[in-house]
Amino acid sequence: MNKKTIRDIDVQGKKVFVRCDFNVPMKDGIISDDNRIQAALPTIQYLVENGAKAILCSHLGRPKGEVNPKYSLKPVAKDLSEKLGKEVKLAEDITGNSAKQLAETLKEGEVMLLENVRFDAREEKNEESLSKELASLVGEDGIYVNDAFGTAHRAHSSTEGIAHYVEQAVAGFLMEKEVQELGSVLESPEKPFVAILGGAKVSDKIGVIENLLEKVNKIIIGGAMANTFLKAKGYEIGSSVYEAEKLNEAERLIKAAEEKKVELVLPIDGNMARIPEGAELTVDVIENALKKETDITNMIEETTKGFSILDIGDKTIKMYEENLKDAKTICWNGPLGYAEAPSFAKGTQSVANIIANNHAKCVIGGGDSVAAVKKIKKRAIENGEDPKQFENIYLSTGGGASLEFLEGKELPGIKALEDK
Repeated sequence: MNKKTIRDIDVQGKKVFVRCDFNVPMKDGIISDDNRIQAALPTIQYLVENGAKAILCSHLGRPKGEVNPKYSLKPVAKDLSEKLGKEVKLAEDITGNSAKQLAETLKEGEVMLLENVRFDAREEKNEESLSKELASLVGEDGIYVNDAFGTAHRAHSSTEGIAHYVEQAVAGFLMEKEVQELGSVLESPEKPFVAILGGAKVSDKIGVIENLLEKVNKIIIGGAMANTFLKAKGYEIGSSVYEAEKLNEAERLIKAAEEKKVELVLPIDGNMARIPEGAELTVDVIENALKKETDITNMIEETTKGFSILDIGDKTIKMYEENLKDAKTICWNGPLGYAEAPSFAKGTQSVANIIANNHAKCVIGGGDSVAAVKKIKKRAIENGEDPKQFENIYLSTGGGASLEFLEGKELPGIKALEDK
């Protein structure tokens, strides 16, 4: 990475504004997955050990620019205090009196946390006034550190705007690691290089596919986005969700793959559910629906009407395993089925298991695919297996950010940082 990090500057005695990604899942005020908090600790601990005065900032959920206790960062401040072994004081506001007073009295090695930055409607609009107010918390000789890769694709006040109003703007250790890991699979992948793309929409992945066609040997397609490709190839898909307006794009990408001699691997069978017309696609609706397996290559309208493909089938799983067997580099983004519903999580979990037992360098982004691999790692460690067996796998903290990075885009939150 050609951007400066906190290693490249002197933080002793300085106020340092750190944009973290503490957008963690919570239920009834209890954090259910602290992975993003764990990932931020190396940067925070470095600042503490080197005598900085750390002011942490993050968003949580989508409060839509209004104060909402449901999205308060109180549980995060409590969790951080326990992990760091020292109190992390939570400001009652973002740039108001509480935040200013805490920032003014902050001593070397101390840490404070601002309240949810998205409680201020100016944040997502990247308004100059908020950017300047955030910068004023660290003063004229203050430092800005972006360690929130998961929001680096957003040009918001706390991710991009503030960088223009501080003396120094650099990357944290998590940001550095993300860029190195994702960058390595794009810049110098060991071949064969196989990409796995899932999720709901082709429209979200067009740029990624176009960029990867220049670098990979194979692209494995799954999830609802596979339905659009199958439809474009003339297959019957029953009542499965697909993007009718993207059929031409799918056809174009199929031809582009052929021209570049990149194998585009699509499902050959699937698991279906009969969804009542007009019903919202929810876990309850899906789990209570009539289910059946289908051979996609022989599907006919009469027997599949009302049924939707919600996961890849056993033949497809075996085919994907065969295509991954000799891979030296694997990049995976997005689930291969409706993974929230247990009956249709098998495809995603099976591919996660295949990757976990593969020695290829693997970078995984996207919530469901990351969660599937984490589940396997946790189970293996609980069974006494050596966690080192997973050292070839990097789990990215960025969903949309990792997608845009794979697309080859320059992310605003990284662009705003100082070059080495």
